[in-house]
Amino acid sequence: MHVPRRCRPEMWLFAAVAGIYALELRAQAAAPPPDGIRAEIATAVAAYRAPARGSSADYGATQALRSVYAQRANEPLWSRDGHATAQAQSLVRELQHADSYGLQRENYRGDALAQASTDAGRAGRFDVQLSAAALRFMSDLHYGRVEPSSAGFNLQKMHQPLDLAASLTGLAAAADVGRAIAALEPPFHQYARLKTALAKYLDLAQHPELKNLPAVSGSLKPGDAYAGAPALRRLLVAVGDLPAGNAAPADEATFGPELSQGVRAFQQRHGIAPDGVLGKTTFVALTTPFAKRVRQIDLTLERWRWLPPFDTPPIIVNIPQFRLFAFRTTEDRVANILQMDVIVGKTYPRTQTPVFESDMRYVVFRPYWDVPPSILRNEMLPKIRANPGYLAAQRLQIVNGQGDDSPVVQPSPEAIEGLAAGRYRLRQMPGEDNALGLVKFMFPNTYNVYLHSTPAHRLFKESVRAFSHGCIRVSDPLALATHVMTDEPGGWTREKIDATMNGTKTVRVNLQRPIRVLILYGTALASEAGPILYFDDIYGLDKKLESRLGLAPAR
Repeated sequence: MHVPRRCRPEMWLFAAVAGIYALELRAQAAAPPPDGIRAEIATAVAAYRAPARGSSADYGATQALRSVYAQRANEPLWSRDGHATAQAQSLVRELQHADSYGLQRENYRGDALAQASTDAGRAGRFDVQLSAAALRFMSDLHYGRVEPSSAGFNLQKMHQPLDLAASLTGLAAAADVGRAIAALEPPFHQYARLKTALAKYLDLAQHPELKNLPAVSGSLKPGDAYAGAPALRRLLVAVGDLPAGNAAPADEATFGPELSQGVRAFQQRHGIAPDGVLGKTTFVALTTPFAKRVRQIDLTLERWRWLPPFDTPPIIVNIPQFRLFAFRTTEDRVANILQMDVIVGKTYPRTQTPVFESDMRYVVFRPYWDVPPSILRNEMLPKIRANPGYLAAQRLQIVNGQGDDSPVVQPSPEAIEGLAAGRYRLRQMPGEDNALGLVKFMFPNTYNVYLHSTPAHRLFKESVRAFSHGCIRVSDPLALATHVMTDEPGGWTREKIDATMNGTKTVRVNLQRPIRVLILYGTALASEAGPILYFDDIYGLDKKLESRLGLAPAR
């Protein structure tokens, strides 16, 4: 059979090779000469203006950009012969997946940079744009995106300054870009676990249909009929609260014991009383969109970025979790942490527990309770005036002076008026019924907030424990005092501490080694056992941070 010349295989091969060679020639012709790239970089650097960042501090990204290219005489960082380097390609991929870090992808223009990386004719502009995005990304990961104080966090200590210029040049030469980026992130295990949980919830957010549960009238108990049982089963399996392939048929329309057990696990992770009953509060939590859970993780990761590494073992209170963590080492591992429930301030603006840090400097056993002026004025004085026996019944004293040894003023109409005018002070005598319990832990601060025990033990049975005027009540004061006094001179054993708490004298012990106390606020926590815990935004600080970041509410 005769094959026409135009169709012979060797001619097709020749044409293909010629076409590839022509494309290479065009690419080489399109790539500006080195001096052209330098000039393009110089123009792009001179024209660069950092995007508006709202309340974010300027950590010197613009200055670092100009410094790096000035030192290199505008030699490109991210391209060779007009082609993006392997590091550039890796960095662009990281920017395209900035949401996996709890950041907003659109802030780093990863997709646009991916397209620009293939345009050899604009290699200089691409180089500067990628450097600018990298600087913002590194700064956001290391410092956070906003000033903590603008979002309700009064934190004194900041990170060691990050040399952004050196970090940028190091990133451009890194053998492993992902590892180089990770070195800029907070060193805490909790942060890493939250990022892992975030990946799971980003995947779940792609399946909003899992949240489509039929409404519940009243509450469901085991054995009740529920048309949404199959959908509930799928949801509980997806979030890890029910094992896959449980014994119940997938289409069974009954709220059976296994679903109740799954609901109980879900309740435990969401700060709801774990009764295994599907009521209104649990239903609201179950149907909260995954996008909102992702946002909770994002905001909590942001707050972790504000914290410098621990140089001594701290005590941390997480307000919305109603939980205290006393570290035995600087590692945030459960095995090295004493944990206990706490009671925090009510949700009214004037009684909220503030977010701040300070150093615990002394402990007082069997303390007096000095009634704060606001409580005296708004709560105590009306009762004292209405009932002459109120002072004695509550073991309250009117005193003239600020010390524990100040003279006691006998109750009289004149003394009560002096109390109202601020000339005298009201205090409660030490004892079991004292509002501070048998011990208080003092870390001086402008808020007059401290840790203390309490006679109202019943309140620790509540799942939501926002009952105080701002101070923090601890559920196991003996264990906390033993932890705090462990290395203090004087032989402060658990037995000695217990005896002092139940003695007859007020005893103050100044700590030789102050302990850093951080009162923090995070509504998502990844446990070492695996499940992720979520808490209600009781003070609205998530909403405040969301606003400071310029984010629309997640839906």
